[in-house]
Amino acid sequence: MSRKFKLCALAAGLLAAAPLAQAFEGGDFILRAGVVNVTPDDSSDSITVGGAPLLGAGTNAQVTVDDDNQLGLRATYMLTDHFGIGVLGATPFKHDINGGGDIPSNLKLAETKHLPPTLTLQYYPLNSNSAFQPFAGVGVNYTIFFEEKTTSTLDGALGVGSSELELDDSVGLALEAGFDYMLNDNFGLNAAIWWADINTDASVKVYDGAGNFVAETDEFEVELDPMVYMVGFTYKF
Repeated sequence: MSRKFKLCALAAGLLAAAPLAQAFEGGDFILRAGVVNVTPDDSSDSITVGGAPLLGAGTNAQVTVDDDNQLGLRATYMLTDHFGIGVLGATPFKHDINGGGDIPSNLKLAETKHLPPTLTLQYYPLNSNSAFQPFAGVGVNYTIFFEEKTTSTLDGALGVGSSELELDDSVGLALEAGFDYMLNDNFGLNAAIWWADINTDASVKVYDGAGNFVAETDEFEVELDPMVYMVGFTYKF
């Protein structure tokens, strides 16, 4: 038997005897970071004041919400080889609130920031020795709105000195699906998609040039219901 053949046989034997690298196991912590895009599937109630249309009889004033990209941060604790608890976070998203209905969509009426912490129970169907790890999850989203600001465009359209926007926080269902592909025992690539049920009750207060309160719109619902997309890197420890 040649020396080369013996070395090949020994190498093959060692590879066969070596344990398979474990992708995800119970007790693992998994951190993921990457780019997140939030794309609202938005709609809103008609905006009224005292039951009357905001812009006069026969008009339909609504709002729309644009998308945004931010740094996404996700963490999972594996309860078992197949189930984990996942948390989604991100740097604050900033959205322009534009016209809708009979208000031109190119008019920026306001802006807001929000944080969308989301908690899900995740299921990983494949064995822990698979480098490719798809998963699906279901849970709850809590969206916090802050730094709401209206624009001079809105004030001018309403003929008022200033205005204030108020948005209530939202709690709703969240669904997710995605995968990780582990390049080695600790590092990998990931991609995921979420849908979240995000609805907020909104109202606008208006003031005259001297800062005196004039009126407030009736509370109207804005549905965001965004699709959330993320691609990034995975680190397991």
